[in-house]
Amino acid sequence: MTAQSILTELEAMGSEPIKKLLMKHGVKEPFFGVKIEDMKTIQKRVKKDYQLSKDLYATGNSDAMYLAGLIADERKMTKADLSMWVKQAQSTNICDYTVPWIAAESNHGFELALEWIDTKDEAIASAGWSTLSNLVAVKPDSELDIPALQSLLGRVERTIHESENRVRSSMNSFVIAAGSFVVSLTEYAIEVGNRIGIVTVDKGDTACKVPSAVEYINKVKNRGSLGKKKKMARC
Repeated sequence: MTAQSILTELEAMGSEPIKKLLMKHGVKEPFFGVKIEDMKTIQKRVKKDYQLSKDLYATGNSDAMYLAGLIADERKMTKADLSMWVKQAQSTNICDYTVPWIAAESNHGFELALEWIDTKDEAIASAGWSTLSNLVAVKPDSELDIPALQSLLGRVERTIHESENRVRSSMNSFVIAAGSFVVSLTEYAIEVGNRIGIVTVDKGDTACKVPSAVEYINKVKNRGSLGKKKKMARC
C-alpha cells in the first residue's frame, strides 16, 4: 500500500457537499472532501505505519494529511517530524487537531508545545495550546508538570484577550482541558475562567461557538467525569 494508491481511494470517497462544509471550517485545497468515518476504513486496514503516515502527510492533500495522523506511530515520531508537520499544516483541522494529537501522544509533546506557544505564527501557537490540551487529556497526572501547567493557566488569564483569533480559541480550550482532566487544577481553572469571562473568537461562516470554560468544567464535574483520561488523543 502506497501513498499514491491511498490518494486514489480517498479521491473516490470524496464528496462535494462535504468539501464545501469543510472549507467553511478552514480546510484548504487540495483535498477531496472525505468523511472521517470513511477514512477510518483505511485506518482499520493499515493500523499504524510510520513511513506511510509521513508519505501521506507529504502529499499536501488535507484528507491524506488527516489520515496520516490517524495511522501515525507516535512512538516513532521524532521532534523533527513533528516540527515539520506543524510548519506544513495549512488547514485548521490539521494544525489544531492532527498535529497536536500526535504530538501529545509522542514523547515530545510538552517540550514542543512550550516552543510552539512562544512563536509569533498564529497557527503554530494555536497548535501549541492544542497540544497542551491533549497532553492533559491523555497523560497520567504523574507524568505531567502540574506547577508548569498552573503557570500556563495564569499566562492564559493574562494574555488571552490580546492574543490572535485562533490562539484565543485554543487557550480557552486549554483552560477547559486542564480543569476537566487534572483534578488538582480544577478549582484554579474555574477561577481563571471566571476572571477571563467571555472569549470572543471569529469562527467565520460557521455555527461554531466558543464554550464558556466555567460552564463546561462544571458540566464535567456534575456528571462525575473529572480526571477521567482518554485512551488516545486522536479520533
